[in-house]
Amino acid sequence: AELRQFIEKVERLDEDKAEIQNHIKDVLSEAKAQGFDTKIMRQVIRMRKMKKEELIEQQELLDVYTHALGMQVEAETAEAA
Repeated sequence: AELRQFIEKVERLDEDKAEIQNHIKDVLSEAKAQGFDTKIMRQVIRMRKMKKEELIEQQELLDVYTHALGMQVEAETAEAA
């Protein structure tokens, strides 16, 4: 009986999760219809969940990797201006 309760509770939570995911999809669709880039919005949401130190570390690593691959966006943008 106890196992059944746990299983049923998880099933209800899965249903709730699916409903919430649908709400999120609706909000992002609305944002997209108003001209926002939802891919970037999702990235910003992920970044906002990070601790400041993790975000700084990620940005530094991204800079190192892009520099190593010759993809210095900031330098190219500044030169073009």
